[in-house]
Amino acid sequence: MSGEREGFVGVFDSGLGGISVLRALVDELPHEDFRYFGDSANAPYGEKTEAQVLDLSRDIVERLLADGAKAIVIACNTATSAAAAALRAAHPDVPIVGIEPALKPAARAFPHGRILVMATEMTLGLEKYHELARAWGGECEVVPVPCPGLAARIERGDLDAPDLAEMVGRLVGDYAGKVDAVVLGCTHYPFVRAQISRALGPGAAFFDGGAGTARQLRKRLSEEGLLAERSRAGRVEFASSLDTPEELALYQRFFLLP
Repeated sequence: MSGEREGFVGVFDSGLGGISVLRALVDELPHEDFRYFGDSANAPYGEKTEAQVLDLSRDIVERLLADGAKAIVIACNTATSAAAAALRAAHPDVPIVGIEPALKPAARAFPHGRILVMATEMTLGLEKYHELARAWGGECEVVPVPCPGLAARIERGDLDAPDLAEMVGRLVGDYAGKVDAVVLGCTHYPFVRAQISRALGPGAAFFDGGAGTARQLRKRLSEEGLLAERSRAGRVEFASSLDTPEELALYQRFFLLP
């Protein structure tokens, strides 16, 4: 860890999904420098084992810290579930902020509602999610919806293609008109919010963890005296394990999506 306010914040995900979180981070902390790493060569994490995700996450964090990261954001629900505790134990002096499915704000908004939680199979299968559901499910009806293949399809880009809308329809179409809220429990899924909304019909509210993660990062940086000077504009850099000009251009394009 650089231990200096001038260091950058390292942000990583299994691929380009975490760019949805990065946008919230930049909105919340425009004076910070961010370095985003997408592990697109190994995407998606949600279809790997917990041990594999931990090993991949550990390697990425070690590289980011060696390059001067002052803090780490795990912009991946699956990696947070599988690796956050071990990473914090290994680096107790580094602010490490994760993300989790935004069931808490959804349950507060709809305390007696029906809430879909869309996520990877691994995220829904790990104890961290079950603890969350027990803590915040309350009197809601919480419906977990595993979405195999969706993150991998989003990784390919071309979000307006018919096959992507059809995939979303197969995953959630049975719940059309029958839910109050949708928790986007994978950082890739905000990029297909429009397709999910069309499949479910009007009326469902959407929740994702990006803004909450950004607020938590601000809190942790402030506590450690690591907030960047407000007199400067921050920078955003992109890197990927699928290190091609086409992949980096795709990252830039997703970062600039409305």
